[in-house]
This record gives sequence, C-alpha cells and structure tokens, in this order.
Amino acid sequence: MKPNLNKTQTFSIVLVLGIGVVLAWLIFGMGKPQPEGDEETHGGPAETAGPNDIANAPQKGPHGGKLFTQDGYGVEVTIFEQGVEPQFRLYTTQDGKPLDPAASQITLTLERLGRPPQVFTFAKEHDYLKGDAVVEEPHSFKVAIAAQYANKPYRFTYEQVEARVTLTDQQLGQHNVEVLTAGPARIESALQLIGEIRLNEDRMVHVVPRLTGVVESSAANAGDRVRKGQVLAVISSQALADQRSELLAAQQRLALARTTFEREKKLWQEKISAEQDYLQARNAMQEAEIAVQNARQKLASLRGGLRAGGDLTRYEIRSPIDGIVVEKHISLGEAVKDDANIFVIADLSTVWAEMTIYAKDLNAVKVGQKATVKATAFESQSSGAVSYVGALVGEQTRTAKARVVLPNPKGIWRPGLPVNVELVADEVEVPVAVSTEAIQTVRDWTVVFGRYGESFEARPVELGRSDGKFTEVIKGLSAGERYAAKNSFLIKADLGKSGASHDH
Repeated sequence: MKPNLNKTQTFSIVLVLGIGVVLAWLIFGMGKPQPEGDEETHGGPAETAGPNDIANAPQKGPHGGKLFTQDGYGVEVTIFEQGVEPQFRLYTTQDGKPLDPAASQITLTLERLGRPPQVFTFAKEHDYLKGDAVVEEPHSFKVAIAAQYANKPYRFTYEQVEARVTLTDQQLGQHNVEVLTAGPARIESALQLIGEIRLNEDRMVHVVPRLTGVVESSAANAGDRVRKGQVLAVISSQALADQRSELLAAQQRLALARTTFEREKKLWQEKISAEQDYLQARNAMQEAEIAVQNARQKLASLRGGLRAGGDLTRYEIRSPIDGIVVEKHISLGEAVKDDANIFVIADLSTVWAEMTIYAKDLNAVKVGQKATVKATAFESQSSGAVSYVGALVGEQTRTAKARVVLPNPKGIWRPGLPVNVELVADEVEVPVAVSTEAIQTVRDWTVVFGRYGESFEARPVELGRSDGKFTEVIKGLSAGERYAAKNSFLIKADLGKSGASHDH
C-alpha cells in the first residue's frame, strides 16, 4: 500500500534530510584538531616534498613549528632558542598522535650560501628529538629531512630566507658599493694616550744680559719671529765700557812693547846693546800680548766686541737662534742685572708631544716606536717617533712621561694644545681580516655582508684586533669570501626595506 503524501509533507522530508547533511559536514569538519604554538620557531616560504614523495605544504604544528606529513607519518620541525643557543627540536606523530621520539631515525641537512652542507643528527630528549649542533644565525637555508620509521623512509624539504638582499652588479655601481675579498692582513695594535704639545726644550734659549746696565731700546716683542744675530735690545753698561777700555789700553801697551822689542833686537844684533835689554823687551812684549788676549776673551764672553768709533757703553743683545720670542721681561729705562732672564726664544719648527703613560702601559712604550698625534680641537694629525721615555714614575700621579718630536713647519702645533697620541704597540699578521668599513649591526648581531652570486647575506662575525683600517675576523667569515666594504650601510638599509627580518 503506497503512502499518500501531499506536497507539503514531501517538502518537509526533503528539508529535514538537507539539514542533516549540513550538520554532519559541520560535525566532521570541526572535529579536526587545531595546532597550538608554544615554542619560538622560524618559518619560511612553502616547502615541498622530495621527488619520490607526495608533496604536502607544511602546516603549523601543535608546537608552533613546520608540520610535514606523509601517509599518516608526521615530523614537526622547530628551532628552539629560549634561554639556549638555537637548536633543532623535532616532534614525530602517527595519524596525529605523538610517537616515541626514539622510534624514528632522522637526519637533517642544511645548505647555506657559500658554505658546505651541514648534517644534523638527533637523539631523544624528553618528548622530542634534539639536534646535535647549534643552528647558527642567520636562519637562512635550504633544509632536507630524511626520516625512517617502521622500516619506511620519508623525505621532506623546505627553504627559508633571512637577512638576505639581492643586488646586481649594475645596482652596486649605482650605489658605489665596493666589494672586497677577505684574507690575510697585518694589524697594528695601538695604544691610545693623552698628551699636550710643548716647546722643544732642545731648541729653546733663555737670553740674559751677562752684565749690568740700563735698557736704552728694545725692538723685539713677544710673538715676534727673529733671526739668528738680530738685535733684540740695547743696554748702556758702564761695566762693558770698563772692559772695552781695558782692551784698548792693553792694545796700546802691546803696540809700544812691540816697537821697543824691535829696536832692542836690532841693537843687540848690531852688538850695540846688551842681550839683557833685548830679553827684557821680549818679555814685556809677551806680557802685553797676554793682556790683550785676556781682555778680548772677557769681551767675547759678553759678546760685546769693540766697535770702531762707537760708544763704549753700548751693548747690543742679539738672538742666538732663529725662532719666536715667547717671553719678554724687559722695558725701556729698566736697570737689569747680569743674570736677568730678559727673553725666551723658541724654535717652533719642531715641538714636543708629551704624553702621560700609566704604569700598566709602561712596558708597551719604547724609544723609536711609531706614533700618530691628533689634535683634539681641530682636524690635524702628524707622525713621529718616541724619542724619550721617562725612567721615573710620579709619586703622586703614578704615571711617567714620554715624548714625540713633531715637525711643525707651518706652526700648526702650538704649545699647550691638548692632543691624543696613538702608539703602534705591536704588529701581527692575521689569517682573515676585513675592511673596518664593512662592519655593520643587524638586530643584535655584528655582521659583514657576504657576496654570493647576486645576493648579499648578513654573516654574524666574531671580531679581534683592529687598527682602524682593517679588523681581524676570528669567526664567521673565511679567507677568500667576498664581502661589501665601502658603503655597506646601504645594503643594511635595503635589508630593512625588504622586510627580511627574523621569522618566529
């Protein structure tokens, strides 16, 4: 017997069946577990499976890593770096359920730009497999995963890029970025000291009158440049007049003694006078010669020789060297003593850079060391060698003094000017060094941008000694690798624009 259904009943049955189908789809769809991330990980572009496996784009696993599955077997790859050096941690599953980590044998191969492949092996730790090496920054590489579980192999691959930009040779030329090759270099380790420019005391004189007198004139003033022999001042000195008079008298006596000697000699030779008269005349002449010589030496010590027809009291004080009058202590009409310090003249064609050396640095400073002196008040520098190292350490300061003789033909180095002195303490040959211009900072890394094809990638480096021009690379870059030197900061700027940041 067929049921008698009207149109209304038929429509109701169809509606109920449709609602049931929708509810069943929602129930099965919502029943799939959702991943929850609880570890710091790194992501990247879409990953692909190996050529002999089914390709599955990685999902985010329950531990926040990249989840790869094939035939129900799953491997979640995380890079954990909370409180430890970055390390791979792998979690394995079967049909979504955790497996004993020891049941899987997994190796992971990293391929970086300009580096040989690095193979990681894993051992069980807690509920995961831990890699046997640190995952060095930057985390920019291709990854190949080889897993085996229940005698069945599985292969997965993926790639992620970090701290990398691409620049063609044409773009490098437009930005004037210089590319050099890392390699051996001679590094000069330097000692930084503070100092002060001082007069070269070996080229400085104190001018004294050498006799008493009254100042009649003084042509030279402080700051004047004078030549050797130039008249600085004129003094009227009675003591000089006495010395000159003594010389004139001695010369007159000598002339008379010579005449008498010549006459007595002739008379003795002609047998007219006795030999005794001849010998007395000769003795008198010799005594007169000694008196003249003595008077001349006295005047020579005063540098006050006789002037024909001149004033016997006039005493000219002359400059003993070429130089600058740095001090003047004399004025017109002043009565000066013979030991008064009336002028100080310094030859400023050379000066001393005197530096302070702390006790801990004394053994590093030696006579003959090369030194570079830089002014603190303006842009100027000069080079010289250490000419003196003090033998004593100050009782109060606990420091010693050393100095460098600097050429000063243009008078740039003025006494009293504070300076910084850089001494070359040692020279060493290092196996790998880069131009100091190449060193940049990215995040909390000190980096050099390595050149690989048309790509530049930040290479975190550990640095050693530096002399300002070149810096030793202890770790992070190998000899023969090319890197960005001049204008490398432009690559850092492009890196910021590209958004190639640390992916967690």
